Amino acid sequence: MLTRFDGNSLTACEIAPDTLEAPAWILAAPKPPQGLSWTIKTVVERFIAFAALSGLVPLLVVIAALIVLESGRPVLFRQPRFGRNGIPFDVLKFRTMWTDLCDSTGAGQTGDADPRVTRVGHFLRRTSLDELPQLWNVLVGQMALVGPRAHPCGMQVQGRLCEDLLPSYHERHKVLPGITGWAQVNGSRGAVKTEEMLQRRVALDLEYIRTWSLWLDLKILWRTVWVVLSGKLAQ
Repeated sequence: MLTRFDGNSLTACEIAPDTLEAPAWILAAPKPPQGLSWTIKTVVERFIAFAALSGLVPLLVVIAALIVLESGRPVLFRQPRFGRNGIPFDVLKFRTMWTDLCDSTGAGQTGDADPRVTRVGHFLRRTSLDELPQLWNVLVGQMALVGPRAHPCGMQVQGRLCEDLLPSYHERHKVLPGITGWAQVNGSRGAVKTEEMLQRRVALDLEYIRTWSLWLDLKILWRTVWVVLSGKLAQ
């Protein structure tokens, strides 16, 4: 079961993500970055994802075991999120909440000291290790290493869907969503609690799309490493 945006509201449908057509509002948007540099970005990121997944197998197994020991199965959490052209896909993360408290809609954003989060989950979130399964999303072409954050399709801010608060919201979906991005390394991390916070994140995402270059991606990856090492992590 996936959620898609039909131009007026979010509706549930039983259609595979690769069979969904891009809605009219995205087709009329300005073209995303293209050319040889963009192709290089795509190829290199998929290679990095493959190499990272291959090299991190022991760590992934240990994390999976810790999750099972504390809270059982499943190990992975799947959630419909907006991808390129607004087409939903299932993002993969290590499950950090108790199984009966997981929210696949994303309407209730995770906050600090959230009681739904397990002890192992708190550690995974604090270290961003819960994001590692998204390397698979990168490998299969659903995500990029660097790009706008993939938001849940049902994400709400102040009780309203993001697209209802901000008309330009869906313009951020002109490119693949990323594990990390320009917004995250510029302080727009974690839960989006107010309309102003949403406006700032979208503004940073659109700045990334307008000014994209391979050098900018390298800068973001380097700053992400610093953010991780400093403990100022994106959730």
